[in-house]
Amino acid sequence: MIEHFFQCPYCFEEISMLLDPSVSRQEYIEDCEVCCNPIQINLELEENELVYFEANSIEQ
Repeated sequence: MIEHFFQCPYCFEEISMLLDPSVSRQEYIEDCEVCCNPIQINLELEENELVYFEANSIEQ
């Protein structure tokens, strides 16, 4: 697992996430551990290295 820190697009708190390097491209929704709002996560890994990460708010 790879730990990655980023800023929540809603509350702007720094949060951490464990990334699974066995799947090279991932897209999913995860709730912020601070404000509980849903965050759209997109990421890409190559050879167990994070090469792309995006965390966006979900428009309602």
